[in-house]
Amino acid sequence: MSRAVLVIDMQEGMADRIRAGRPTATPDAPGRIAALLSTLRASGFPVIHVLHDDPHPDSPFRKGEPGAEPMPCAVPRAGEAVFWKHGSSAFHGTGLDAHLRAEGITELVVAGAVAAFCVTSTVRQASDLGYRVLLPQDALLGFDLPAHDGGRLDAGTVFRVTLSLLGADFATLTTVAELAA
Repeated sequence: MSRAVLVIDMQEGMADRIRAGRPTATPDAPGRIAALLSTLRASGFPVIHVLHDDPHPDSPFRKGEPGAEPMPCAVPRAGEAVFWKHGSSAFHGTGLDAHLRAEGITELVVAGAVAAFCVTSTVRQASDLGYRVLLPQDALLGFDLPAHDGGRLDAGTVFRVTLSLLGADFATLTTVAELAA
């Protein structure tokens, strides 16, 4: 089984949310992602980056804008594949599946942002496409969320529900330390 690390949407727009005080369930996720990348790069695993390019003119995640730049914890190195997506899943319209299959990748370690959104879409689609997915829960950003019926759902609850759903059927939940062992 050939493993790769898939880092999703770790962009300055996410760092801006954290700096602005947006509640997150995982304030240490950027540091954990840096540790994960360091460990798995040293072990020779390929790292693949997927960045969000929102075509909306007011979006901080537009390619070429400061908010779309990678966070320091997840800057691509020379030779690492980088894909730009316009939707939620890292697979939709990016060529990621073809790249993974050409490289013989069958197992993905998925890290990044945001757990309840693009990470969820990507993990579910990866599972549907037949990839084994490992999800280090401490290497995911999880934010609060407006509730459909008013108010807000706290970041911890959103994160717990998201991981419970993904771990039930789509991914194996793990941690950065377990992957490093």
